[in-house]
Amino acid sequence: MKLKIIIGGIIIVAAVVFGALSFVESNVEYMDFGKAMNVKKKVQVKGTWMKDKESSFNANLKEFSFYMKDDSGVEQRVVFKGARPNNFEIADALVIKGKYDNGTFHASEILTKCPSKYDVKPAEQSKPM
Repeated sequence: MKLKIIIGGIIIVAAVVFGALSFVESNVEYMDFGKAMNVKKKVQVKGTWMKDKESSFNANLKEFSFYMKDDSGVEQRVVFKGARPNNFEIADALVIKGKYDNGTFHASEILTKCPSKYDVKPAEQSKPM
């Protein structure tokens, strides 16, 4: 009977520790590029794609690289292991998750915020019904 209680207690403690570690791992802070440079952990940065700067896909390395400007105006080269995400060209904003390595932001995830088809355009607001 005592052995079952001890084994059950160990399983519960292991589950709690695993859950806590998973939560800490998934808790990713938002910051700008300036702050992200000084942090060694994974962060999220919100900004916009700089369409006038170079962007490319290296098929051999399977890397997509582009330039992004964060909300504080800092421009940074971003490298993403994978293809360019769908709707990248029409995105209003980007959120990238990753971390710095040797002066380049290496993204592990790219989220695109696309314009809503439900947003009212200024010309449509003044039309009489």
